[in-house]
Amino acid sequence: MRFVVVTGMSGSGKSTVLKMLEDVGFYCVDNLPISLVEKFVELISMPNSEVSKVALGLDVRTDQSFEDATRILAQLKQKGYSFEILFMEADENALIKRYKESRRMHPLAPDGRVEDGVRRERQVLENVRKSADYVIDSTHLLTRELKEELGRIFVENGEYNSLMVTVMSFGFKYGIPVDADLVFDVRFLPNPFYIDHLKEKTGNDKEVQDYVMSFEEAETFMAKLTDMIQFLLPNYVKEGKNSLVVAIGCTGGKHRSITLANELYKRMKDQGTYGIKLYHRDVKNPGK
Repeated sequence: MRFVVVTGMSGSGKSTVLKMLEDVGFYCVDNLPISLVEKFVELISMPNSEVSKVALGLDVRTDQSFEDATRILAQLKQKGYSFEILFMEADENALIKRYKESRRMHPLAPDGRVEDGVRRERQVLENVRKSADYVIDSTHLLTRELKEELGRIFVENGEYNSLMVTVMSFGFKYGIPVDADLVFDVRFLPNPFYIDHLKEKTGNDKEVQDYVMSFEEAETFMAKLTDMIQFLLPNYVKEGKNSLVVAIGCTGGKHRSITLANELYKRMKDQGTYGIKLYHRDVKNPGK
């Protein structure tokens, strides 16, 4: 039997994960009282059980209840029960935004600020996150991308190293992305904005891509950038990093940066076992 414990930050997508796991054949239970967890595991682990895949959702309600949950999980491992822990997280700004949009109260800050609840919860969950088998950061993940990641882990049984790479294009005139880990400036390349028939197009159009990549400097830059990223990724994984944002910027985030972000994504998407996604932040903004 495959038994998965789904936990993590409130608002990070745990309920969505349970629904997706249910769709691929998992028997899912959410919000089970902590006192019943051990008995539940004993029942589903009986030799005559017809259940082969189980997912159990565990949430933070109070500090004490979650401490009870981690204690019970440790006891289950001592008794020989096998299970995996999937930890869902997102950055603080994303979690706060989601709570404000849903108008829900944070379970650890029912009468206070959402920010305080998020920070307190992260402290409560620190130890279980360290012991997790899988850590998925949903900050930039689309629902489709989350489904693909879960499928890779729990359906295809693919190798997993918990690193999600986001290749992002942006325009410097709109500010450097606050969540960028690596920032590259490609304003040294000729700007298609000043070419009449390319001005209103973007780096998603073949004409712009052909123009930008026709310059030797663009190809050299891309070769060196790809080589560096491929060197960095396994070292980031080794250090336990689970999210990496590679930001490529030009003036308006519409031509050069999109072209090179697309090219980097194309060269990296089938390399390694990490997840990778593409995001064009300023493609709809007017600009050079």
